[in-house]
Amino acid sequence: MALLALTVASLAGSQTPERSAEPEFRFARLAFGAYGRDYTSSRREPWLRDWPEADFHFTQGLGRLTRIVTTDDNTHVRLDDDALFDYPVVYAVKVGFMRLSAWEAVRLREYLDRGGFLIVDDFHGPAEWAEFAASLGRMFPDRAIVDIPGDDEIFHVLYDLDQRVQIPGRQAVWRGVTWEDPRGKTPYWRGVYADDGRLLVAINFNMDLGDAWEHADDPYYPEPLTALAYRFGVNYVIYAMTH
Repeated sequence: MALLALTVASLAGSQTPERSAEPEFRFARLAFGAYGRDYTSSRREPWLRDWPEADFHFTQGLGRLTRIVTTDDNTHVRLDDDALFDYPVVYAVKVGFMRLSAWEAVRLREYLDRGGFLIVDDFHGPAEWAEFAASLGRMFPDRAIVDIPGDDEIFHVLYDLDQRVQIPGRQAVWRGVTWEDPRGKTPYWRGVYADDGRLLVAINFNMDLGDAWEHADDPYYPEPLTALAYRFGVNYVIYAMTH
């Protein structure tokens, strides 16, 4: 795993070291087939939700808010592609549709055990949770899914994220609510930890950071929620690149 040796001081915008002209970070989105079907790149596939705007806007924000040199050339990566191990962070959405086979579960666990970091976003309600938790159980039969404590470093590595509010999708905002599933009104920040205490998976359940990124330039979407979604994403990336 080619992780980048960056310090929190440089990420937070100090004047040294000088910014490199070469990209240091490329946003990678996990591609998978819905409910165990073969992967496709059809725009109707759940894994492509909010693409490309969410990926582009978040990458632009990451470059502005930190000293990480980003690239607009974001990418998709499959579990059967060895390029997976080139990315310190992989982002997966609509994981309530993700049904990992035994081989895929082993492969994704290998990626995480070798230093990778998985951000999970935009899934809602008990049915989608059950589907994702089953895949996670195949990956980590020996590890529990737990609530991330408020004092965990990932919430404080750059921004102090003490605010726990549900980050909604745009359609929920239109309806005047913050939830997409009426059985998913409570947001959860959950994760899976390695034996050494390193967080391997950041789970944003009953939330939609991707929509907040996608609609960052939409005056109808609440700016405070977009700003909060950016801060969570930035902290996740910095944590992954420094652990």
